[in-house]
Amino acid sequence: MASHRKSRTPGTRVAGIRTPALATAALTSVALLSQTANASPGEDRPSLEEVEKKVGDLYRQAESATEKYNAAKEKTTKQRKRVDTLLDDVAKRTQKLNDARSELGSYAAAQYRTGAGMPDTATFLLAETPQDIFDQRQVLDRMTGRQKAAVDDYVTQQTETMKKRQEATESLRTLTETQGDLKTAKATVQKKLADARELLSQLTAEEKARLAAIEKRKQEEAARKAAELARQQAEQEQAREEAAQQGGGASEGSGSTGSAETPPADSSYGTKAEKALAFARAQIGKPYVWGATGPGSYDCSGLTQAAWKAAGVSLPRTTYDQVNAGTTVPVSQAQPGDLVFFYDDVTHVGIYIGNGMMIHAPKPGTYVREESIYYDGDSAIHSIVRPA
Repeated sequence: MASHRKSRTPGTRVAGIRTPALATAALTSVALLSQTANASPGEDRPSLEEVEKKVGDLYRQAESATEKYNAAKEKTTKQRKRVDTLLDDVAKRTQKLNDARSELGSYAAAQYRTGAGMPDTATFLLAETPQDIFDQRQVLDRMTGRQKAAVDDYVTQQTETMKKRQEATESLRTLTETQGDLKTAKATVQKKLADARELLSQLTAEEKARLAAIEKRKQEEAARKAAELARQQAEQEQAREEAAQQGGGASEGSGSTGSAETPPADSSYGTKAEKALAFARAQIGKPYVWGATGPGSYDCSGLTQAAWKAAGVSLPRTTYDQVNAGTTVPVSQAQPGDLVFFYDDVTHVGIYIGNGMMIHAPKPGTYVREESIYYDGDSAIHSIVRPA
């Protein structure tokens, strides 16, 4: 990532799940509104702005837990496949070990029947002819060589089987841990969403209408900022075209248009981006479901992963990994297909479609839709990444 990225919030990690520092915020919020719900008209109530912020925080915490759930689920799936592979290997090696033991047993039985080891004097005296003695010695010599090979094979199979059994045991232990992480993340998501629903359920019809009006004003401001970005990008594109016409491409790298820092994406990227965007547009109207990767529903990173997969580009599952799967570019130079990441802990992502707009799966209770990249304000934008 570029140097302007903010560090991840302390106390959080992707591979293992820790309870966020704000884990008690939901309980505090619910307690606060529970008190105000029973309060007399004269007592203070939290403002709608405060309620909106609390609900927004809960949704973001739920989305953060969702990405941790996605990471734990992916790790659990890989670990389960590894365990299955190791157990299959152990079963095959156990069969080989049993075969080697059986072969070794047959030699032991043969020795028991004939008298163990090389023939002694009495054995040789029982031979009737020199040819009998010669034949017996040859058989015993060959048996000794085969027996040694059987012993070597048995020891090898036993050693390898024990090694694989130990690997399988350790992998099963790791699988148990990742399943625990998965369960913890799932419980966290469900708790945050339940807290948000509880807060909203305590609002009166009038308060809900006023909250909707606040949201509408935010959307209008976001649309205004998107239009301003679209105007800036159009001016940059026009300047590039004019410079190219005047200098025959001499402006490339000159910095006169401000594009030298991050050259425009090449035509192959544009072709892939068109395919990714066509897929994303086809998903508009499908519900947000946390942990979902399609085809009937998506969470934010599930949608961007599926869209770029349709273009032949493999993206990681989580926002934490997707943000590192490409080249970071300034917001002013975002191009269709680029990924737009949000918040300091990089817990949300959308796919840029141009003119300051994106397609994303916003949050529980909503649907995949087009929306301004400023839907949650300027400061919410973390970075823009070009994935291919």
